Amino acid sequence: MKVYQANQIKNIALLGSSGSGKTTLAEAMLFEGGVIGRRGDIESKSTVSDYHRVEHEYGYSVFSSVMYTEWLDKKLNFIDCPGSDDFITGAITSLNVTDTALMLLNTTQGVEVGTQNLFRYTEQYNKPVIFVANHLDHEKANFDQTIDQAKDSFGSKVVIVQYPVNVGAGFNALVDVLKMKMYQWGPDGGKPEILDIPAEEKEKADELHNLLVEAAAENDEDLMELFFDKGTLDEDQMRTGIKKGLIARDLYPVFCVSALKDMGVRRMMEFLGNIVPFVSEMPKPITKDAEEVTCSADGAPSIFVFKTSIEPHLGEVSFFKVMSGSVKEGMDLVNMTKDSKERLSQLYCVAGNTRTKITELVAGDIGATVKLKETKTNDTLNDKGCNYIFEPIHYPDHKFRTAIVPVEEHDDEKLGEALQRMHEEDPTLVVEYSKELKQIIVYGQGEFHLNTMKWRIEHNDKIDVEFERPKIPYRETITKASRADYRHKKQSGGSGQFGEVHMVIEPYEEGSEPPASYRFDGQEFKMNIRGTEEVKLPWGGKLIFHNCIVGGAIDTRFLPAILKGIMEKMEEGPLTGSYARDIRVCVYDGKMHAVDSNEISFKLAGRNAFSAAFKNAAPKILEPVYDVEVKVPSDRMGDVMSDLQGRRALIEGMSSEKGFEVIKAKVPLKEMDKYSTSLSSITGGRAHFSLKFAKYDIVPHDVQGQLLKDYEKELAEA
Repeated sequence: MKVYQANQIKNIALLGSSGSGKTTLAEAMLFEGGVIGRRGDIESKSTVSDYHRVEHEYGYSVFSSVMYTEWLDKKLNFIDCPGSDDFITGAITSLNVTDTALMLLNTTQGVEVGTQNLFRYTEQYNKPVIFVANHLDHEKANFDQTIDQAKDSFGSKVVIVQYPVNVGAGFNALVDVLKMKMYQWGPDGGKPEILDIPAEEKEKADELHNLLVEAAAENDEDLMELFFDKGTLDEDQMRTGIKKGLIARDLYPVFCVSALKDMGVRRMMEFLGNIVPFVSEMPKPITKDAEEVTCSADGAPSIFVFKTSIEPHLGEVSFFKVMSGSVKEGMDLVNMTKDSKERLSQLYCVAGNTRTKITELVAGDIGATVKLKETKTNDTLNDKGCNYIFEPIHYPDHKFRTAIVPVEEHDDEKLGEALQRMHEEDPTLVVEYSKELKQIIVYGQGEFHLNTMKWRIEHNDKIDVEFERPKIPYRETITKASRADYRHKKQSGGSGQFGEVHMVIEPYEEGSEPPASYRFDGQEFKMNIRGTEEVKLPWGGKLIFHNCIVGGAIDTRFLPAILKGIMEKMEEGPLTGSYARDIRVCVYDGKMHAVDSNEISFKLAGRNAFSAAFKNAAPKILEPVYDVEVKVPSDRMGDVMSDLQGRRALIEGMSSEKGFEVIKAKVPLKEMDKYSTSLSSITGGRAHFSLKFAKYDIVPHDVQGQLLKDYEKELAEA
C-alpha cells in the first residue's frame, strides 16, 4: 500500500441508529474500493466489521470498527460505529479523530431519537454532516417523509443532492441534481448506467438543482456574485461552495443508497473523494497547552491512541491517529502520560478483522499497532524532544448501575481482570470496588450495555457471574445540636486507661459560623474556640472540629486521638451503618490522668461521646439525588411524566427542542433502578435521558422508617 499524505486522506465517522445499515454500507464501500473481494452480510455473520462473538450472537454492533478504502487516488478512513445509545463510546471516540460524519437515515423509520442524539454530538465536536438515506429498496421506505422530518429536526441546511425515482421493493434508480443525471442499476447493483433525466422528472430535478445551487452559492461571496450574474453555477463551482458549506456546518447534503443492493454507493464515494475535506483542510488539533499542531509530514512524530481492543490471535491492539510527522515500523516513541518508552514494532492499516501490514503512516492517517507495554486509550506518544499532549476523550456519565458477583468465590480475581480489560476497551464501562457498599458496582449506558458485558464474561472468559441489586450509598447526618460526655476507664494492673471527653455537635452548613454558646436543659455552655480543623470527607461533605478546651483540661497532644475516634464513628452511622457527613464538633471539656491517660483512651472516649451525641441530635438519612433530563416524543409525554412522579421525582421544568419535549427533574438514585429499560418500554425506544449527581437530600419519613427496618433485619441475619 502506498503512503498517503495529509492532502490525500479523509477521515469519516459512519453514524446512524441501530438498523440504519451502517455495517452493510461499510461492506459495500470496502468492496467498491477493492479492499475485499466479496460483500459479506450480517445474517451469515461474514462482514469484516461486527466480527466479535457477541456481535455474531446478538446480531448488532457492540464495538466500533476502524476501516479504510482507496478511492480516486485518495485514502478514505472511516469508523463504523454502533447505533445503540448503550454503545455510544464508539461514536464519541470516532468524532474525536475523524473530520466528517456520514449519518445514515433509515427511510422506513425516519429521523429516530438515536439520529437526534448522534447529531447533537456532531454539533458538540463541530463536524460536517452528510445524510445518507438508506433502505430505499424496502417496501415501507418513505423518502419524502424522512426528508421532511430531517428538515424539521436539523433545519433548512438539509439540502437534497439525490432523490429516488422509485422508492420501494423495485428501487433501482435515482436522480442526482448535482450532476443532473439519472443513475440506474441492474438487480446486482454495483456500477450504474448513467442516463439523462427523464422528462417526467425534469421539473422536479430542476427545482432541486436550483435549491442546491443557491445553498452552494451562499457559502462564498464570489460564488454568490457569479450566481447573481449568471443565475447558476457550473459543477466545479458548486463543489467549491458545497465543501465550504460542509466545513462551516452550513449545509447538510442528502445522498441516497440501497446499501444491501450496492446501489448509489459508488456515486456517494465519488462525492466523498471529491468534496469531503481532507485532514489538511480542517482546523488544527490543539494540545493541552493550547498549542496548535500542524497536520504535516514535516512535523515532529506524534500519535494519539484513541482505542484499545483485545483481538483474537493478536492480543492487545492500539488504534491511533498520527497527529504530526510520520511514524515508521520499529520507531521508538515516548509515552507522555506515563513517561515510558514504547516501540512501534508493527504497523497496520485495518479494515475490520482484516489487517494490512505497512511500514509508514503520515500525519492525519489512522492505523494500529500491537503489544505496547504500558500505553492505553487517551495516551499521547511522541518522538524524543516533542512535548505534545492531547486532551483525552471525554465520555458521558453512566445511566445504569448494577452489582456483579462471581458464582464461584475463587473467580474473584479473574473477574476483576476481565472487568479491567473491558473498561480499557470501553471507557463508558466503569467498575467500582465499593468498600462502603461491600459490592463490585458496574456502571454503564444501559441494561443492554451491561447484559452484553455479562455475556462476554460468561462466554469469552468462562466466568459464571450474577447481577445483584446495587445498594444505595446513603449518608447520615444530624438536624439539631446535641451534647454528650463519655469517660473511658480501664484498670487491669499496672498502667491503666483513662480519658474523659465532653463535646457538643451540630449540623454544619457551608460558610456557617459556630455559635458562641449552646443551651441544653436550661444550662448554657460557652465555647472558646482555640483551634479549628476542617476535614473534607472522602465520601463527601465535611467534619469541622473545634478545640474549645480551656484551662488545660485535656492536653492538646490528645486532640488528634479524639478526632480519630470521631472519624472512625463517622464511617459507621448509627441508623444504617452509612457514612456520616456535615457535622460540627466542639470539644469543650474533659479530664485526664497523669499516668493512665494515653491516645487509645481519648480515641475511645471521643468515639463514644460522639456516638451518644449523634443519637440525640435527631439523626436523618440522606440519599443521593440526581439531575435527570429526558427527551421524549410529545405523544409519550404524559406516560413519562406519570412514571417519573411515581419515582418521587421533583419536576423542575419542561421545554421543547427540535420535535421533542424535554423534562428536567431531580430524582433519588434509589428510584432510578432500571429506568433506562422502563423508559425504552414506555416510549418504544424513542426517548433519551441523561443523569448527573446533584446532591444529598433527607429521605422522607416513611422511606427512613423502611430503611431502618431493613437495616435491623440485615443485622439480625448477619
